[in-house]
Amino acid sequence: MLTETVRETHYVVGDWQAAAFATGPADRARAEAGVAAAYASAGLRPPERYLWVPSPARGAAVAAVIAGHGEALEKAGLDVLLEQARADLGDGEAGPSVLTDVRTRPWEAERAAACSEQGPEQWPRTWAETGGLLWGQVQALVTRVRGAIGEQAQGRPGRAGNRRPSPEEDAAGALLRAATLDAVLGQHDGPWLALFESLGRLDGPLAGLAEVARSAGWWWPYERLAILSERPGELYRDEPGRLHRGDGPALGYPDGFALHAWRGMPIPPDFVASLTGLTPDRISSEQNAELRRVMLEIFGYDRYLAETGARPLHRDETGVLWSIELPGDEPVVMVEVVNSTPEPDGTHRTYYLRVPPDTRTARAGVAWTFGVDEADYHPEKQT
Repeated sequence: MLTETVRETHYVVGDWQAAAFATGPADRARAEAGVAAAYASAGLRPPERYLWVPSPARGAAVAAVIAGHGEALEKAGLDVLLEQARADLGDGEAGPSVLTDVRTRPWEAERAAACSEQGPEQWPRTWAETGGLLWGQVQALVTRVRGAIGEQAQGRPGRAGNRRPSPEEDAAGALLRAATLDAVLGQHDGPWLALFESLGRLDGPLAGLAEVARSAGWWWPYERLAILSERPGELYRDEPGRLHRGDGPALGYPDGFALHAWRGMPIPPDFVASLTGLTPDRISSEQNAELRRVMLEIFGYDRYLAETGARPLHRDETGVLWSIELPGDEPVVMVEVVNSTPEPDGTHRTYYLRVPPDTRTARAGVAWTFGVDEADYHPEKQT
């Protein structure tokens, strides 16, 4: 079904971006009304029960129990998680999953109709101007959440230790991650919903799904039960949209399920606080390459270069090219440039810009930051 009027695309994308990264309590009444509408659109009666859980991690555990994997969770030593899931589920019957009826089938029908209507040339352009603008950041978040849900089987989400998980933990982690694939992603379906709304396709079979997405997190539809997750209570991202926070979880749900990250890289919960008194020796001795890069960022590239007596690889009129060799990892290569625009006090700020590790000249590095080859970099004026 097509709507008669469609809002301008930038408003549509902006609203779905806000929904995808929304925090705070779910609008439960609105979400449950959306679930009922989605069931009705699929020709189903509404679920007899709505089970609210504080995080997608708890929802995945309940879904795993419904799928008959309680024994596998128990073998992995996830007694607390299993007990919580069984208490959440209670004595009522869930019935079979109706994900295909409620989400997969109508979603694919609308997508196929929209794709056919747009044609092979316009379809990718429409996606790029709508859902494609949100896809990378939202999908990165979804991937991290799924991974952390599986890591519950190891008891240490985002851990940095070297202990290898047992076969039972591996199996339980895979089952928990698989349970997330049976979920409707709620607010994290924002990119596709932005596309559908921009084409006037949210007033038909997808209306209920859109209503839940505006109001709640992930949810699992069963014949007699709908499990709905709250949205995160806190979410911190850096300018490019990556999870980023140094003094707490970058993503946190009401039950404590959380992700810690520095510029998108997973870190242990207490990692940044543990870096007091950080030295170049400690950085170079860190075995985990991702954590070592976080250490470098926090310590400061310029300070590390100065304290280790590093020598430049190359210099020219555009800047200075530096390389930091890291054991067991590719080097960190940066170009040092000076902002030609003076600060209010008349000084000029120096920046260190990360460039590909195979960069050989400062000019090539600067050109790369502008997205052009070295031979094509001829600025009339640098700022």
